[in-house]
Amino acid sequence: MNTIRDRLWIWGHEAGSHDREYNTPAPSRMTPVEGACYLNVPNMIMVRYEGQPAPPYDQYARAFRPFNQFVWSIVGAGGETSEEEIDHVRRLAEQNPNMTGFMMDDFFRNDRDQTVVYSPGQLADIRKRLVIEDRPLDLWVVLYQFQLDRPVQDHLVHCDVVSYWTWQAERLTQLEDDFARLEALSPQTRKVLGCYMWDYGNKKPMPLDLMKHQCEIGLRWLEEGRIEGMVFLASCICDLDIEAVEWTRGWIEEIVNQ
Repeated sequence: MNTIRDRLWIWGHEAGSHDREYNTPAPSRMTPVEGACYLNVPNMIMVRYEGQPAPPYDQYARAFRPFNQFVWSIVGAGGETSEEEIDHVRRLAEQNPNMTGFMMDDFFRNDRDQTVVYSPGQLADIRKRLVIEDRPLDLWVVLYQFQLDRPVQDHLVHCDVVSYWTWQAERLTQLEDDFARLEALSPQTRKVLGCYMWDYGNKKPMPLDLMKHQCEIGLRWLEEGRIEGMVFLASCICDLDIEAVEWTRGWIEEIVNQ
């Protein structure tokens, strides 16, 4: 990866995935590929949402072949997964050389018992399955700011990439301090900064000053080598005339050749 643009990703969900529960302004019709084209980013993270898309994924993923890279979830939104899901996604990696990893979304659950989807031992076994003809693929995991105090280290040692997210927009004012905590918590994992374009934690628009704040910090961290990429969430809000989305699109255009 040589340019800043090469390090940018979009978080993909089926069109309309966020229409019902986050107070977004209108129904969305934009697909993941359309969202990536709209923002002009070359990499995709595709995450199942409420069981969609349904397997098998072979035809669906054909549209991802022009991307530089794509990652597909083996743990979908809400921590949903199964052995069959892992098998389906592994087959995608066999068929698509530009598929470079497997995402575990909502891995550290937020129920009262603070359960996890897989134990460290199970993760170690899963990693052994994530090799395609001597081509190891990265195991990604989502970690939220509010989970930094949880005992996650034994799980993170089995992961290659942490995708780090700040759930409520007002907490972005402390992004630099919070991210330093992540670096101390898991120095061995590569890091990617997740950037919400909607304040999902509060179910309202992302304040533009905070959108700018997280993007400017992310750009600096890319240049400093503290992170390997930035992920913009999500494809299914990119056609709703949201101010933060439109600003992000313009910002990417400005920095695209850096």
